[in-house]
Amino acid sequence: MRGIILGCAAVAALTFPNATFAQATTRQCSAVEEPGPACLLAHLELPSLPAGEIFWHLDRFPSRAAAKQASTPTSAIVESFGSIWLFTLARSGWRSTGGEHAARIGPLPVSEGSPFAAEYLRSIFNPGTTAPLHVHSGPEAFYALSGDTCLETPDGVQVARGPGNSLMINAGPPMLLMAVGKTPRRGFALILHDAHQAPTTLTQVWQPNGLCARQLLVDQASKQTSN
Repeated sequence: MRGIILGCAAVAALTFPNATFAQATTRQCSAVEEPGPACLLAHLELPSLPAGEIFWHLDRFPSRAAAKQASTPTSAIVESFGSIWLFTLARSGWRSTGGEHAARIGPLPVSEGSPFAAEYLRSIFNPGTTAPLHVHSGPEAFYALSGDTCLETPDGVQVARGPGNSLMINAGPPMLLMAVGKTPRRGFALILHDAHQAPTTLTQVWQPNGLCARQLLVDQASKQTSN
């Protein structure tokens, strides 16, 4: 009987993912941080980017004033998850003044010449929550303060685990993002896109093979065993 129950659960997880409109929203973030769809923390127009390879730098600051003093024309200041954050697009070796450097993600695969825009998102996903199928007009990068991340595309699956995990995807391919593991995933996303195009477009031209859903089942089974 237990095998039948697990088999039914597997079918349900693969067929009916807990979809929420996570990466296709312009809903502004509020001060309330709770599980649900992603929201827009900041939008930044970027007529130009620094020359060379571009990285996303995430820094914590003790105050908004301190973050502003360290900001550049390619920086955005946000308040989330109990901290003041400075998000900066810069060369690999760039460092803020007075901040705690949390992460550097990249290089971001962008082409020179076009004006860009940066969309910064915040989300809290319980394990099993997934964004709808979508594509981006520029690369997307993910950074998670907690929880585990699974990203499925036609090329396969990427899984990143633990505090500070990050993933990245190029512009173009359809994608499915899911929180896996055993704890809620709290994280940020950056979509660095062509300013003349929509950052996100929903799509049904591809259907995932359930690779993230299977990973979730493995994680949940491990959780039950450990209990």
